[in-house]
Amino acid sequence: MLKKIQSKIQSWKSIQSTVSQWKLVGEKIVFTNGCFDILHFGHIHYLAEASELGDRLVIGLNSEASVKRLKGEHRPINDEVTRQYLLAALEFVDGVVVFEEDTPLELIKTILPDVIVKGGDWKSEQIVGSDIVLANGGQVKSLVFKEGYSTTLIEEKIRKS
Repeated sequence: MLKKIQSKIQSWKSIQSTVSQWKLVGEKIVFTNGCFDILHFGHIHYLAEASELGDRLVIGLNSEASVKRLKGEHRPINDEVTRQYLLAALEFVDGVVVFEEDTPLELIKTILPDVIVKGGDWKSEQIVGSDIVLANGGQVKSLVFKEGYSTTLIEEKIRKS
């Protein structure tokens, strides 16, 4: 089982090749991205829903340095390897690839997904890479957030205890 999980964690070069193979057989590629620092019910719900929009779900994962720049020096709580393995262990996730930049724009240009998805706090036109996906005939979706679930809320709860 560990080999199956590890096979989902890919480099930029390998994910580009893998996605190309999936597209050759007509599979629809869904892409999302995030820090996924402390995996919680909101993430699971969102990712499962995203996976239903196509045949393959690829997750762009912010690197540790990227998370620090976006969230502050106290983050990430979980290291990069842990976050990769947790996501790759999910049955409905087909690929996990780390990106160093603050946004996944270059990764999106590399894999050209059919669908790009973000959480409900993002309007379609604000989603990084939406213009590229739409220009390629793809779709951009903003999924409803599960209220009450976020890494920030978990962090606040821990600080109060």
